[in-house]
Amino acid sequence: MHEVGLMKNTLAMALKRAAEEGAHRIHRLTMRIGPLSGVVPEALEFAFDVLTRGTIAEGATLEVEQVPIICYCSQCRGDFQPTDLFCECPRCRHVSGEVRGGRELELASLEVS
Repeated sequence: MHEVGLMKNTLAMALKRAAEEGAHRIHRLTMRIGPLSGVVPEALEFAFDVLTRGTIAEGATLEVEQVPIICYCSQCRGDFQPTDLFCECPRCRHVSGEVRGGRELELASLEVS
């Protein structure tokens, strides 16, 4: 379960940032996760609950914002959301090889006091 390692690193970044701000409590972390990131959000949430124990983030909320897959069609010259992992343009049926979104795994925001 690589989500434990990912959450450990994310929590370390959050704790460092909170310390830089002089915060005594982390209330909420928001992460943006795409389906192509290889991360299982439920496993990440479990890791968060375990790893925050005994830290200023204990009891904090982890919000996961799902980022959609976005592909680019070179024929239509536009972005689209595919209905599956095949990335076929819904307008012209051209198969796209350019994925512009959906791989995200980022700490988007941090709420502290």
